[in-house]
Amino acid sequence: MRERLAPIIVTALLIALWEGLVRALEVDPFVLPAPSAIAAALATKGESLMVAFLYTLKVTWIALGLALGSGVVLAFAIHRSRLAEAAILPFAVMLQVTPIVAIAPIILIWTGVEKPARALVIIAWIVAFFPVLSGLLSALKAIDPALRDLFRLYGAGPWARLWRLELPACLPALVSSLKVASGLALIGAVVAEFAAGAGTSQGLAWRLIEAGNRLEVDTMFACLVLLSAMGLAQYALLAALERAVLRRRGLLRQRPQG
Repeated sequence: MRERLAPIIVTALLIALWEGLVRALEVDPFVLPAPSAIAAALATKGESLMVAFLYTLKVTWIALGLALGSGVVLAFAIHRSRLAEAAILPFAVMLQVTPIVAIAPIILIWTGVEKPARALVIIAWIVAFFPVLSGLLSALKAIDPALRDLFRLYGAGPWARLWRLELPACLPALVSSLKVASGLALIGAVVAEFAAGAGTSQGLAWRLIEAGNRLEVDTMFACLVLLSAMGLAQYALLAALERAVLRRRGLLRQRPQG
């Protein structure tokens, strides 16, 4: 219970300190608005901000789903074939190390400036899929060779090894990789919206740009609050899924009290 209350208490104290300092020092709201002003912006523009929130959330989760599917397929292909590893892995690494800001405008042009949704999903997928691929490859390599020999001894085919050995063994690492990938998918979606520019997208990053152009600093902070809340909610959801997987496999250890 204390572990759950700790972040709430710390957040409340920081917000109270922020509000108090802004009021005491009479900080210009164009420089740093008080939390109460940000809350007011959330209340007055909540409907339009929620539409933008859901748009960015949809792009993020479509990209995350694609990252999961492509990462799993490519990881098993690379693990089973040295030819596939030689052919695919260099391109995966190249995509990972290429600055997404540099290639976002090119992808936007290729997919059509008038329809940026496809570009947003592709860019977010590029950022998110490598952690899934890398995490799953590491988990596949860490499977006990004795277990592989045992499955071969009993004549298990490739599909039997996949369903009964490799997937169950890699599931905790896969969920852990998804936690990282979810944050990166959100970052990719935001970067893509920035690259798309104002007026061509409908997400929170676009609302952030629009508010900046209008000098509505409190609305800018409201967008940042929503982006942070989205990232935290995704992480918490996947962390709960990870705990459930570990508990089901008997790998979750109870922390000592105190």
